[in-house]
Amino acid sequence: MIKLIIGNKGAGKTKRLIELVNNCVENSDGNVVCVENEPKLTYDVSSKARLLETDTYAIRGHKAFYGFLAGICAGNYDVTDILVDATFKIVGRDYSELPQFFEMLSNLSESSDVNFYFTISCDKEDLPVDIFDYCEEM
Repeated sequence: MIKLIIGNKGAGKTKRLIELVNNCVENSDGNVVCVENEPKLTYDVSSKARLLETDTYAIRGHKAFYGFLAGICAGNYDVTDILVDATFKIVGRDYSELPQFFEMLSNLSESSDVNFYFTISCDKEDLPVDIFDYCEEM
């Protein structure tokens, strides 16, 4: 499953993501991973969640980020949920690449049984129609 939390700056996307991380930790029988571009959520998410910063690993762009997420799934079969904050700060704002990126992630989600959540800072209308099924507006 993939869910996109869509809204403009200040809409409460990160707050919603923090709630989701903490809820997933409480309800998961496995591991929960929270990914952000730089360390901001250290004191907001449960210490039981694994917190990773993409800046530490110089992750930039859709392909590199997909590889990073696939590596998390491959390296630990107990991961149940991966939650990502500030997606565009990691992959950039090339909207044309989003359908392929999320299709690959959808296949990864099915094969690894991992749920993905992403915060996306924009209006839903700015996004390609192909990814509307994943959207949850703020």
